[in-house]
Amino acid sequence: MKTDRLLLAGIGYTALTVLAVFCLFPFILVVSSSLTQESTIIENGYQLFPSAFSTEAYRLLFDYPAQMLKAYGITIGVTAIGTVAGLFLTAMTAYVLARKDFKWRGKFSFFFFFTTLFSGGLVPWYLLIVNYLHLKDTFVVLILPMLLNVFYMIVMKSFMSGIPEAITESAKIDGAGDFLIFRRLILPLSKPALATIGLFIALGYWNDWYNALLFVQKDDLMPLQYYLYRMLGNMDGMRKAMMQSGAVVNMDLPTESLKMAMTIVATGPIMLAYPFIQRYFVRGLTIGSVKG
Repeated sequence: MKTDRLLLAGIGYTALTVLAVFCLFPFILVVSSSLTQESTIIENGYQLFPSAFSTEAYRLLFDYPAQMLKAYGITIGVTAIGTVAGLFLTAMTAYVLARKDFKWRGKFSFFFFFTTLFSGGLVPWYLLIVNYLHLKDTFVVLILPMLLNVFYMIVMKSFMSGIPEAITESAKIDGAGDFLIFRRLILPLSKPALATIGLFIALGYWNDWYNALLFVQKDDLMPLQYYLYRMLGNMDGMRKAMMQSGAVVNMDLPTESLKMAMTIVATGPIMLAYPFIQRYFVRGLTIGSVKG
């Protein structure tokens, strides 16, 4: 029996090690390409180790550190506020729809699900944000459009439906109200779902650039992803203009290496935050909660 366990553990650890190497390989390639000279990438392609080391992409990326730090600050603020507010609304809505004693939960569930099948379109949505809500060039416009995701709400509702009703019934017998039950019992028991959906919401806010493209014109409200998008667009425009003019310019614009450097800068904070959230990806917290 001991030999079988050792053999199984050896095969499992070997397979996981190989899988981890395959997952780590693209990230190493991105880091190496961001530190490689642009001409070397054009001639030899992407390499696992930089043959011609260069930090030109990072120098160009941080050429204006004040704007970069401001874009980082906007993105961090939008991600933090949007994640907390969106997670709270998602959990509260899911809890109401998961309550079996809520008379209208079927109709409200259909109403939310119906919005995933049909949409009003881009033009009515734009007119609503700009002309009626007057949110253009405001900090709120970066948060409000993504505040509630119906798919995440359905996932949260399914998780909360699995919480035993005896927990909430015992709290009601003790005189607890609905909001107290939600805050003191439902939320602590829903930590795995909250962590998972919170990570998805945070990733959505962190990677969002489309709302800034539509509704933001002020440089002070430019998030990180849109700032990098504009910088890359300016680099491509300069390269195309030089090629069309036919002028010979001794300037090596690091377009490809700049893309990789932008990837490192944009994904770094999320990669650092993920290990702290991973420990909540555990189910079964309600096992043994109901006794007797």
